[in-house]
Amino acid sequence: MTFPDLTDDLRARMPDLRGRVAANVSLADITWFRAGGPAQILFAPADEADLAYFLKQKPKDLPAFVIGLGSNLLVRDGGVPGVVIRLGRGFTGAAVEPGHRIRVGAALPDVKVARAAAEAGIAGLAFYRGIPGSIGGALRMNAGAHGSETKDVLVEARAVDAHGNVHVLSAADMGLTYRHSGVPDDWIFTQALYQGSPGDPDDILSEMDAVAEYREQNQPIKERTGGSTFKNPPGSSAWRLIDEAGCRGFRVGGASVSEKHCNFLINDQGATGEDIERLGETVRARVKAAAGVTLEWEIIRLGLPASGRPVGEALAETVGS
Repeated sequence: MTFPDLTDDLRARMPDLRGRVAANVSLADITWFRAGGPAQILFAPADEADLAYFLKQKPKDLPAFVIGLGSNLLVRDGGVPGVVIRLGRGFTGAAVEPGHRIRVGAALPDVKVARAAAEAGIAGLAFYRGIPGSIGGALRMNAGAHGSETKDVLVEARAVDAHGNVHVLSAADMGLTYRHSGVPDDWIFTQALYQGSPGDPDDILSEMDAVAEYREQNQPIKERTGGSTFKNPPGSSAWRLIDEAGCRGFRVGGASVSEKHCNFLINDQGATGEDIERLGETVRARVKAAAGVTLEWEIIRLGLPASGRPVGEALAETVGS
């Protein structure tokens, strides 16, 4: 699908814009699933001020979405109308502050945050070694692993709202719960400040190595996947419910449920976005039939289906087919 090119109109409306604006950019090239359609407009702001300027000046009826590294994202095949904002180099800084704190940009990969903290002798952030994606996504999803969560170490975050206003939010302001933030969906995180504790760099790096080894042994990290697909229901594990429903290795088109970890979907045979979403919805239906539990998507699904195609629960294949 090809969308109307709005780049000239946007540049005329925003003469002081410093970031890059491009039309009909393939999102399959920058998401971990390697599937889905284009962004009508892809905007890479130069820095927080440039992002705020863009949001203040853009047409109010032009939708805007933000993506990070594309690790926890499924783009539908019809693409994403409006503007997709991708934070880049201007949002990747990391600065150590007094009191075993570290301030980082929202586009910095989680693993680099863990490493920067370790090299500074700041303990408490090693769990980020096991989380794919960037800090913006970690703030949005209260990302966690190995018994720790973002809310355990977060002091504050900066965000730009849909009108271009900059906010500084304390951890308490953000309403962080399991894989959820209470911050409005259209606010874009730009920075985070973390509080760690004193630690020996070698010990922290050893902890990170253990996290990395666990991931490699237990998750399909070398496959085209979006990370954990579904949230763990209270008192249970999504992967176990999926396995007990007989879905390990189950396939729809070019997508399959990982044999190594059942809560990971894999694009292993040129899957479309619809293949992946249909697989996920069929898994949800089978778990519901087998265990009476409705799994909730953890992966973000973005955009339109191909023309005339269904989305969401309507994609689920008949249980038992």
